[in-house]
Amino acid sequence: MSALPAVLSGTGVGFTLGLIGGGGSILATPLLLYAVGLAQPHLAIGTGALAVAANAFMTLAGHARAGNVRWRCAAVFALVGIIGALAGSSLGKAVDGQRLLFLFALLMIVVGVHMLRGRRNHPGPAEPVGCGPVPSGRIVAVAFSVGVLSGFFGIGGGFLIVPGLVFATGMPLITAVGTSLLAVGAFGLATALNYALSGMVDWVVAGEFIAGGILGGFLGMRLANRLAGYKGVLNTVFAAVIFVVAGYMLYRNAGAFAATS
Repeated sequence: MSALPAVLSGTGVGFTLGLIGGGGSILATPLLLYAVGLAQPHLAIGTGALAVAANAFMTLAGHARAGNVRWRCAAVFALVGIIGALAGSSLGKAVDGQRLLFLFALLMIVVGVHMLRGRRNHPGPAEPVGCGPVPSGRIVAVAFSVGVLSGFFGIGGGFLIVPGLVFATGMPLITAVGTSLLAVGAFGLATALNYALSGMVDWVVAGEFIAGGILGGFLGMRLANRLAGYKGVLNTVFAAVIFVVAGYMLYRNAGAFAATS
């Protein structure tokens, strides 16, 4: 298996993480299956979760230097959400791999619709609300729910974390993108460790994917800071990509899903 598909796929995933704080594992799983050539869905999910977690932590550093991270909110979301991610990943391992991919594709369509609706920047409060020494019930509930979905589908959860942070705290979108990456990395790491314990991580491919993601994450972060006020256009383009990938996954797995029903 050539390393080039994994490196190029990692660059694309890293770019997406740096740009909009999400989409890492939503793209990583189908890329690992259909571009890199991993044979088993669960192996792709575990490998992708590890690579996305590493890329998220590296991209987080760039956003932190740009002042786009609110650490207290990030810590609350990560610590609460990781409990949900562990529970969700345990449940996901028990579900048939083809069925999981079919459900995963349906989730991607929902995400794509959300992206088309757009996420507009707004001034927001001077400091995000609800992230004090005692976090608000809204943040705890959203963080746990996102963690469960993240672990179940083997995704970093950025597409759910970013709007969740905006909804729960009122922070601007570019701040939510940067802040989300700590939770994205934590969720992905929790899922990857759970899969690794079952031997469902390809460490060589993960390393190649991470290597490509270093450059992609840097470029995506730089572009996010330049185009922070124009996310609507980027969301529309990325939603189109999601629909194409989701449609392909539904086509590949619809028969297997029907057979296991």
